[in-house]
Amino acid sequence: MTNIIAKIRIETGAPSEEVRLIAEKELRETPDRVRKATTALRELLRSDTTLYFRDDDEFLIRFLRPTKFYPESALQLMRRAAEFKLKNASILDNLMPADEEKSFLENHVVNVLVDRDQKGRRILVTYNGAIWDPSKVSADQIFRIFYLIHLAAMKEPQSQICGTVVIMDFDGLGMKQVKGLTPSFSIRLLTFIQEAMPLRLKEVHIVNQPYLFNVVWQMFKPFVKDKLKKRMFFHGKKMESLHEHIDPAYLPENYGGKLPKINYSSVDWYPVIRSLDDDFKEWNSFGIVEKK
Repeated sequence: MTNIIAKIRIETGAPSEEVRLIAEKELRETPDRVRKATTALRELLRSDTTLYFRDDDEFLIRFLRPTKFYPESALQLMRRAAEFKLKNASILDNLMPADEEKSFLENHVVNVLVDRDQKGRRILVTYNGAIWDPSKVSADQIFRIFYLIHLAAMKEPQSQICGTVVIMDFDGLGMKQVKGLTPSFSIRLLTFIQEAMPLRLKEVHIVNQPYLFNVVWQMFKPFVKDKLKKRMFFHGKKMESLHEHIDPAYLPENYGGKLPKINYSSVDWYPVIRSLDDDFKEWNSFGIVEKK
């Protein structure tokens, strides 16, 4: 266990040369463009009296990378992130990891794999099947955990550049879980992913889904835009289909991979998330400026 915990960390160092080349090819990122875009975005942000965010280069780049270094688009993303936070204040206002400590430690619903995949992407695994008890961890709480994890990933230059992938495991899905996935949760999650998340979500993989999953999909489907639809893959029990996207060398045994089996809890990740408390407090201060 000690060796596993030692490997779990938020990687804030400069990206490797290989990752920098990806940034240049996919995100238009060059030293000159970074300099010009950060300067322009800073000026836009300072002239917008309705938004409050940090305006140092490192922070601004978090929004410039997913918008391919177009300053106006980055400002729009900042606004959407702020508006989403305000609109969902009932579950996000002053959110801290300690608020979901029990969900992180005692309930097996979300995990982040220690290693990245062959493309350098973070892999988030959510378990929405039989093990998930909505009476103990609601869908809103799962979203809160997801939101905290996305804030942590935003600090990682490699995650900003290479993006993330999500594996959603519906093994043993029953009516209890279907009822737990409320329409409000569906709309909130998809609005966030498609409009307000400053990260590159590259792929969503649905695995082990039973026939009952069709009920869930019909609830989500009307709100899924074409861009996200093209990044969603439904594998059922066919792990070789998943392996066409994620090399089994980077997957746990649960998904036909070569890594040790995982238990879907965030016990190992929780101390890492808690170490970012100051960052979460700062994020909670950002957003739409209240009118006096």
